[in-house]
Amino acid sequence: MDWEKLVKQLRAQNWIILMILGSVSFFLMSSTFTLGIILGGLIIIANFNVLQHTIRCSFSHDGVMKNNKLAIVAKYYFRLAILGIIIYILITNGWVNPIGLAIGLSIVVFSIINIGIRAVWKTSSGEAI
Repeated sequence: MDWEKLVKQLRAQNWIILMILGSVSFFLMSSTFTLGIILGGLIIIANFNVLQHTIRCSFSHDGVMKNNKLAIVAKYYFRLAILGIIIYILITNGWVNPIGLAIGLSIVVFSIINIGIRAVWKTSSGEAI
């Protein structure tokens, strides 16, 4: 499987799903719900890209770890703490609907599930991946 192609497809699907959910929510739901979806999607897409960058910089092309394991774990927890603070501020100030935010934060999961289902569908139907 070509990982570069898969990552590009995942990134594109993240933005497409965010656009679809944001558009549908704009017409059907309240402004705080829509803002929750949009901000949650933007936050999780940025978080996913930073995680990917951290992992790519931590390993060489041969799979050998370049950085200390402790540094990788520290970056992970630092990013998680910042994400928690941002979510806390958004919810406690009432700027977003928590359910809309949860949906927005699930966009990367939706993209991964979509890619998985499509891969299984192509495999079961005999198409090449």
